[in-house]
Amino acid sequence: MLLLAAGLALAAPFGPLGSGALRLEALPGGLAAMVALGVVLGVLALTPRAPQGWPLIIGLAAALNGAWASLAVLGLPGVAGAARSGFWLMVLASWLGAAMLVSALAALRPVTKTMTRLVAVAVPSLFGLYLFYLWEVIVRGFGVPAVLMPPPSMIAARIAVSLPVLAADFTQTFLKGVLSGYVLGSLAGFAVALVADRVPFLRRGLLPIGNFVSALPIIGIAPIMVMWFGFDWPSKAAVVAVVTFFPMLVNAVAGLSATGPLERDLMRSYGAGWGQTLIKLRLPAALPFLFNALKINSTLALIGAIVAEYFGTPIVGMGFRISIEAGRMALDMVWAEIALAAVAGTLFYGLIAFVERQVTFWHPSYRR
Repeated sequence: MLLLAAGLALAAPFGPLGSGALRLEALPGGLAAMVALGVVLGVLALTPRAPQGWPLIIGLAAALNGAWASLAVLGLPGVAGAARSGFWLMVLASWLGAAMLVSALAALRPVTKTMTRLVAVAVPSLFGLYLFYLWEVIVRGFGVPAVLMPPPSMIAARIAVSLPVLAADFTQTFLKGVLSGYVLGSLAGFAVALVADRVPFLRRGLLPIGNFVSALPIIGIAPIMVMWFGFDWPSKAAVVAVVTFFPMLVNAVAGLSATGPLERDLMRSYGAGWGQTLIKLRLPAALPFLFNALKINSTLALIGAIVAEYFGTPIVGMGFRISIEAGRMALDMVWAEIALAAVAGTLFYGLIAFVERQVTFWHPSYRR
């Protein structure tokens, strides 16, 4: 009954629940067809003994129908910023269709690995797309000023016309500052962990210091590094190296100690030295810990580089652009930089997670 009511609600913005100035017969043909389709979908949802897969089809069509129709209505004169109850019932129709679609996808029992992966990707992707849809209709429907919260369409338009600027900022911040500092900090942390593993005194002394330094705020380290290494990307790489050093150190020391006494005794019984034991036993056992540090550092590195650019940088970089455009009240460019940073960080994390899965496929966490 809820889906039927939501389908009927698609006609409501043009009747007594809506503005009263719009009528169904005055709508463009495509939008009028969407309104009619919404009513039909609501009726079909109540069909007894529907064939298998029918909820999936109805949910997809209802979600697309409601989303398309509501966005089309927002483009009509006098609706954006003054949406009435009928418009929000239209959004409700889309939400009910999306809920039916996700529920049907979750109830599927894929018979192949490919279908399983497609379903695993489809559910979060649809959820994310629907969040963007809600962001768009809420901001435009209530008439929220762009200086407070621009809609996704405005941000996308800004990205389209600012690709050269975004590419330069990405090169400066991510390719130079983040990757350089990430590699230096992770390698240095791993090297010191190997030394600390050989010298117990260093292990007992370094770990407390590491915990202390890791608690230092980035905004306290960044100005110092800018003064030491200058305003260009080396100072940002230095900040990234500092924030990524100790997560790798702590995880590497824990990973190298993860093997049990029985395994180590077995290697000694074979006459293996420290190096052979390290390469053939302890490093493979430490890989989950090392990849855990690499994934943690992938997010810390990007945050550290962007924050460091607030304290001095050439006229390029994600942090520099966010700071400048926020002062100009150009929130669409600020969100464009945030989107760029989010995509870059997500892909970087996903790449490390993919490599981890290929290398540590034997780990119990990946067994089914």
